Amino acid sequence: MNHDTKVRDFYDEDEVKTAYYAEVEALVKRETGASKVVIFDHTVRTADRAVERGLRTPVRSVHNDYTEKSGPQRVRDLLPADEAEVRLKKRYAEYNVWRNIAADPVEMAPLGFVDSESIAPRDLAVCDLVYSDRTGEIYQGVYSPDHRWYYFPKMRRNEAALIKCFDSLKDGRARFSLHSAFEDPTSPANPKPRQSIEVRAFAFFD
Repeated sequence: MNHDTKVRDFYDEDEVKTAYYAEVEALVKRETGASKVVIFDHTVRTADRAVERGLRTPVRSVHNDYTEKSGPQRVRDLLPADEAEVRLKKRYAEYNVWRNIAADPVEMAPLGFVDSESIAPRDLAVCDLVYSDRTGEIYQGVYSPDHRWYYFPKMRRNEAALIKCFDSLKDGRARFSLHSAFEDPTSPANPKPRQSIEVRAFAFFD
């Protein structure tokens, strides 16, 4: 979707956490109808000297950020215990808001998405993520010839993609989203390095 931002420098942590978090909270509320949005994390990625700059590179493995187990666990990690248990009894969902932060359109390592209707339960393999203070859990995608892939070519700085990585409702709607950076054969011979940000947010519904 089109989503203008007033952020000048996405490498400035303070500006991201003040100005951009507020923009993303309003965006997720507007697009989902959630009554409450809790933003809890963000990652800036670049394909240009990422490690030496203390940044992360684009993820080139097919994955989904949350699982049946880690979705509710993350809510319990983030909210006061009493509120968490109340929220977990109603619908909640986790969204990543992804955008290009460079002046030029994305030419290198764009983000590809698997159509959720082409994902079977057997395509989701549980994988632990071990941190210093906790152990998380994600799904790694298992290859299937049934997967239908899509992407948004040449995303600009004023565009954002909402990636739903978890939904508590089990009524047939999309609940997970396999996605990955990939090599685009239509990219220029010397593409400009990708620069992007993803903000993670829980949306709670009444």
